[in-house]
Amino acid sequence: MASAYRAEDDYDYLFKVVLIGDSGFTRNEFSLESKSTIGVEFATRSLNVDGKVIKAQIWDTAGQERYRAITSAYYRGAVGALLVYDVTRHATFENTERWLRELRDHTDPNIVVMLVGNKSDLRHLVAVPTDDGKAFAEKDSLYFMETSALDSTNVENAFAEVLTQIYRIVSKKIIDTNVNVESVVPGKGRA
Repeated sequence: MASAYRAEDDYDYLFKVVLIGDSGFTRNEFSLESKSTIGVEFATRSLNVDGKVIKAQIWDTAGQERYRAITSAYYRGAVGALLVYDVTRHATFENTERWLRELRDHTDPNIVVMLVGNKSDLRHLVAVPTDDGKAFAEKDSLYFMETSALDSTNVENAFAEVLTQIYRIVSKKIIDTNVNVESVVPGKGRA
């Protein structure tokens, strides 16, 4: 009998990453595996970091306000977030503060967050200078990158950076946990 095995089912870590902000960018960039009836789209992306396969489950409401009621379910279990604004629309940048506050109200304080200025290909229409995005990110200890979903500039890099940083935190915790266990469990490590 044929098995339903697919190579994409193999991974070492599965991380939930949410897209928030007034300007999402997964459309045309990732093949969406399913659509939920609650209005959240899911995509997956896998990445190899230090020989480990990291799979991201990417949740996206594309900033649609009518899905605000699902906030706690949307954020539950997220270990990473991309806070996306449109560099050609200053209002989307102004709203990042509210989005970040909501994210921090509903997630672990150690969540990895990247501020993403999207539509960097539209340089002639820029309403939010790169330095403003960098300054906001620095003030709130966020990673920062400008992207263009249209020509795919830095989209992969943004996800790769977030997943890599999450992995570094998780793998450090595992190492720290193993050290602590070995130091207190009889017969393991120190006597």
